[in-house]
Amino acid sequence: MELEDSNYKKRTQKDYSLSLKLQIVEEIEHGLLTTTGALEKYGIQAASTVRTWLKKYGNFDYQYTIQKGMSKTPEQRILELEQQVKLLEKQKNRAEYLAERADKKAILFDMMIDIAEKEFNIPIRKKQEPK
Repeated sequence: MELEDSNYKKRTQKDYSLSLKLQIVEEIEHGLLTTTGALEKYGIQAASTVRTWLKKYGNFDYQYTIQKGMSKTPEQRILELEQQVKLLEKQKNRAEYLAERADKKAILFDMMIDIAEKEFNIPIRKKQEPK
């Protein structure tokens, strides 16, 4: 059986640049595109390709997803909410860690500048006079 479209070329994940993948993921996550819209706009052959990029490069944590289906029972809804709480706690802990790390870096850089000013006897920081 021959392919009717003579321009058809099977593509792989390696055929798409990382910047294109990240751009598509960002557009989908910001609601500018749907998965189907991305297929049409960028000529991607399979929706699973885009879903793979969303899982790999997206901000959503797929570890806590619940499959869609019939309407949820109260127990299922509670489980879903518990998973959302876990995800938010995970994100909060990550943000706190990054903030603490940034504070430590600032202190370290101040100490390095102080040492450099003393060792080399040169002013590194700009001294601004009040107006």
